[in-house]
Amino acid sequence: MIERSRTIRIIIIMLVAGLALGIAPLLGATDISLSAILQGNLSDSQRTILYSVRLPRVVLGFLAGGALALGGLVFQSLLRNPLATPFTLGISSGASLGSAMYFHIGIIWSIFGLSGATFLAFAGAALATAIVFAISNAVGRRNNVTLLLAGVAVTFFFSSVILFAQYAADFTAVFKMIRWVMGGLSVVGYDEVYTLTPFAALALIVAVWKSPELNLIATGDDIALSRGVDVKVTIRMFYITLTLAIGAAVALVGPIGFVGIMVPHTARLLLGADNRVLTPVCFVLGGAFLVVCDTLARTILSPAELPVGIITALIGGPFFLWLLIRTRGGMTSS
Repeated sequence: MIERSRTIRIIIIMLVAGLALGIAPLLGATDISLSAILQGNLSDSQRTILYSVRLPRVVLGFLAGGALALGGLVFQSLLRNPLATPFTLGISSGASLGSAMYFHIGIIWSIFGLSGATFLAFAGAALATAIVFAISNAVGRRNNVTLLLAGVAVTFFFSSVILFAQYAADFTAVFKMIRWVMGGLSVVGYDEVYTLTPFAALALIVAVWKSPELNLIATGDDIALSRGVDVKVTIRMFYITLTLAIGAAVALVGPIGFVGIMVPHTARLLLGADNRVLTPVCFVLGGAFLVVCDTLARTILSPAELPVGIITALIGGPFFLWLLIRTRGGMTSS
């Protein structure tokens, strides 16, 4: 009975997510009717808006939201801490620092087919991940509160460097950095989608593949080791793939917060704590959530457009406080 109830909930979640993804491209300053699409009665401008602007935007939002939600789910399980996310661990701020340096330099360049912003975001995220691993080796993974506080400290430090870069930059670079820090999915064409897809897909495949091991690690390293799990290799695999996915997502859409904390906890409340189930559901739910937030951002004040990071922060701030109060008894080192 419990399994059947969970299956029904998964189906409902997938249907609602699919409905949101299907409706989002139709809404905006210029509404597009489904009947016009089915009958082929779109004007040239509507066709351009739909296929060159809104569909890439929805796909990019889905991939970025899925990557951020997946990162939150995995880090919370690895560290056994409900407040662990790519943001609270400093990984997103590291990626933000890398992209901010690209805007500050003001020189357009690419390497291995990746834009300079994406490449430097990878470097910043990798730096933050290296700091986390260094702290892990110094204090031990069991002291999860220490890791979380270290992540917060890294976030503040990187944020201060970004502020210094903004202060030292010219007006154009400052405007680009401030607008980018607010988060946004404004794209034309599919270049950003092509860039993010392989990294998000790799992170999802590894997370689904290693979800049984993730369940064991979430219960404790000793239990995982006794069941034959190579804990260190598994953790490194998760960190590497998620660092790449989150770095790419932050470089392309900005440091959009709270997706990695709201979506995993909502999924757990609905479906339980089995990561084999949560991994694909969190990715879909995170993608749909960010797409819905972006749809609100570009329709609330239409034809003006709000940065989507403002919408997620308005929703995520109260959620974070509720979660902090709800877990106040469980924030001790384990």
